Amino acid sequence: MHPEFSEAVEDHHDRIDVSAHDEVYIIGDVHGSRDTLDRLLADCAVGEDDLVLFVGDLVRKGPDSPGVIDVVRDDPRFRSVRGNNEQKIVRGDTDPQWLREGDRAYLETLPVVISFADALVVHGGVDPTRPLESHTVEELLTMRAPNGDGYDGPFWYDDYDGPHRVFFGHTVHESPVEREFAVGLDTGCVYGGTLTAYRYRHDDFVATDPAVTHRSRADSKVVSPI
Repeated sequence: MHPEFSEAVEDHHDRIDVSAHDEVYIIGDVHGSRDTLDRLLADCAVGEDDLVLFVGDLVRKGPDSPGVIDVVRDDPRFRSVRGNNEQKIVRGDTDPQWLREGDRAYLETLPVVISFADALVVHGGVDPTRPLESHTVEELLTMRAPNGDGYDGPFWYDDYDGPHRVFFGHTVHESPVEREFAVGLDTGCVYGGTLTAYRYRHDDFVATDPAVTHRSRADSKVVSPI
């Protein structure tokens, strides 16, 4: 079943054929942590015929957002969806000092959804009680607890039962979320957690510890997967 969204979302939906790629990596929120990203990519030993997808929030909070943009933009094997932090820049809600000529235009080209095979890559998630066609761009970027209260839950993936397997970030977890139909990859590298990649062909994870903790975060804003 091919995922179908509203016209507003389909305008920002990239469909990818991954059959020609040896491995597909999906990487969690980087948040400007260029050094940690470089080490994770080295640990993964990404090959010439591999594909690397990012769940968004490449930028902000960490020390080297321009460096992360360059890594992703300059390598044809790398693609990212848009996160809520990219969206803030695209909308003009924030104008960070590090922003260079062309950066905002690049962030605006990032899709909101990437789909391949049986999978979706979005930043936030989906509401399990509603069809994909009813979701707005903003919901896909920020979904966390559609019938709850932010980090108090309940979280969208608690009741999500497919049919598409959703890879997502946005909500910080102590370790990856690994469910039949949901894989959460924001393990808080900018807050001292790991930067995590999922290997699609191998169905496993590669994680790299950060050298430096760039931001503090309250324990109440880090979820422990069950």
